[in-house]
Amino acid sequence: MGRAMGLRGKSVLALIGTCVLVLLLASAIGWQVLQSTRDQLGEAYARNLTLLNRERVLAPVARELALSQRLAGSQAVRQWLLDEQNTEKKVMAMREAEDYRQDFTDKSWFIISSQSLAYYFNDSESVYSPEPRYFLKPEDEDDGWFFNTMKSDKRFNINVHPDEKLGLTKVWFNVLIHDGERRIGLAGTGLDLTTFLKSYVHDAEAGVTPIIVNAEGAIQAHPDVRRIAYNSGTTATGSETSVFALFTGDAERAAMRGAMQAAAAAPAGAQLFSARLDGKRQLLAVAFIPELKWHVLTAVDLDAARLVDGGVIRQLLLALLALLAAIVAACVFALNRLVLAPLVRLKQSAQAMAAGDYQVALPPARGDEIGELTEAFGRMADKVRRHTAELENTVRERTRELMQANRDMSAAHKKISDSISYASLIQRAILPDRLLADKLGDSHFVLWRPRDVVGGDFYVCREADGGCLLGVIDCAGHGVPGAFMTMLARAAIDQAMDDCGAADPAAILARTDQVMRSMLGNEQGGTGVAAMMDAGLAWIDFRAGCVTFSGARIALYWSDGEEVGVIAGARRSLNDRKTGDYRNERVALQPQRTFCLTTDGFLDQAGGDKGFGFGNLRFSAMLREHARRPLSEQADAFSAALAAWQGSHPQRDDITTLCFRFA
Repeated sequence: MGRAMGLRGKSVLALIGTCVLVLLLASAIGWQVLQSTRDQLGEAYARNLTLLNRERVLAPVARELALSQRLAGSQAVRQWLLDEQNTEKKVMAMREAEDYRQDFTDKSWFIISSQSLAYYFNDSESVYSPEPRYFLKPEDEDDGWFFNTMKSDKRFNINVHPDEKLGLTKVWFNVLIHDGERRIGLAGTGLDLTTFLKSYVHDAEAGVTPIIVNAEGAIQAHPDVRRIAYNSGTTATGSETSVFALFTGDAERAAMRGAMQAAAAAPAGAQLFSARLDGKRQLLAVAFIPELKWHVLTAVDLDAARLVDGGVIRQLLLALLALLAAIVAACVFALNRLVLAPLVRLKQSAQAMAAGDYQVALPPARGDEIGELTEAFGRMADKVRRHTAELENTVRERTRELMQANRDMSAAHKKISDSISYASLIQRAILPDRLLADKLGDSHFVLWRPRDVVGGDFYVCREADGGCLLGVIDCAGHGVPGAFMTMLARAAIDQAMDDCGAADPAAILARTDQVMRSMLGNEQGGTGVAAMMDAGLAWIDFRAGCVTFSGARIALYWSDGEEVGVIAGARRSLNDRKTGDYRNERVALQPQRTFCLTTDGFLDQAGGDKGFGFGNLRFSAMLREHARRPLSEQADAFSAALAAWQGSHPQRDDITTLCFRFA
């Protein structure tokens, strides 16, 4: 008896599934064909639409320009401007202009005398008046377009200009009036900008952006009126209203210039190129209007423009999906009967074993690969049963070991935490909070915020005859190393104050530098080991009414609410590679002045939208804003400003700020 068909033979039936791959491949090829067709249609569409738009723009604009040139060449208008006070000539010129007004699309005209600078204007919305609407002024920036036009070598220009005096924004046709070589005025008309844009750009289809630019690239028409370069016909415009500002790369701007030059050289056609416009890859077509010196630009977003009938695509997709569904259904049925059903029964047996039931009934034996798999599965089940018992014993032993290790780690962590908390208590003890409260009271406030439980910042206060010494010190390092440094630094400063007295901050800093070098050894000063410290000391002399300050990379800020003063500290820290030059500087102790010493933790704190440091300028502005408030309120204001700036950014460094003010 021959062997039953094997799994490989049965899987032949599943080859029907290859139809899916064929369909997918056909779909991919069809999509590429569709994309290629879309690109070709897009090029033809962009080229034809650009040429059509050129004619749509040229016809009305050329008509208005021709009528404006005829009005500017009128003998009646010329004779009147040569003899502007002649009433009879003025009536004839106005009658001539009114006749032209009926032919202008916007039913409006204007005439400007270069002699009197009178601006005559009439439209269908106005009551006719032979008097000037207003007089232009050379010093008025809004009238600059007229004077620039009179200076230009061009006989006319087309200018988009918002006339504030008339309250109108139009596309103006400005034509020079000549008497021989002499320029005696301007005449012309205007097209309402809103109507012009609506007829040209706002009726564009989805995914199509029509634009008009002049020869220099200044935008004359755009769906977004904010991009229009007003007065570009008479004056230079900013780069933000140039068509080149719409492109992000220099290569694309160069392609735009090349297309404009090619279109000007061959005005009968349109130049095509692809570029990213306003952040999107688009197909652009450029045509040139020689009569107006304008370029018509059409940008087509091939992804948004409706170039291919969506109904046809939907029908093809539905047919493709129906065919795919039929093939998949047939393949699923065959695989289920021949392969999946036996495997499901084997899977159920495996799930029972996974749940811990090793006494499972395996599927009946078969003469194919699935039968062989079932036998192998049975042998595996026996081995798993034996190994499971061994693993359970091993796991119990390892669990006991891990629990003991966790207990040991918890005990060690508690010891470390208790030690750090005790170190924080000791560090707190060296801070002169009680002395400051007793001697200065409401005349001071302190912000002391270590980055960790303990830190490398501290502050000092020593009372002496006739004044007191206040200071802040920033030792290198954070956490426990920084805290150890504060102990050494405090001992060094105390010794320096004992040796030099409290009234000479510069001498104290120099003596502290000597003591620190002696404590840490001569070799520590220049090796880069974190043993340096910044310091700022201020001696308040109540008798002399002044503050004597000296600092090592820490400055003294002061403000009376109107101005801010800063006395910078020396550029070298204490215990630096080279010995610093510390000098005393004095500033008057005025009643309204608030003085402030701060470590760089406040100034360097990251925050804001871009994670920049708080900075000296922002700190000075904050001090000036709150300088006259009570010091207790200043403390809250400083804390609030720092918290608002910091936001979600972590604290970068230890922060110590000491402020004082005396009446």
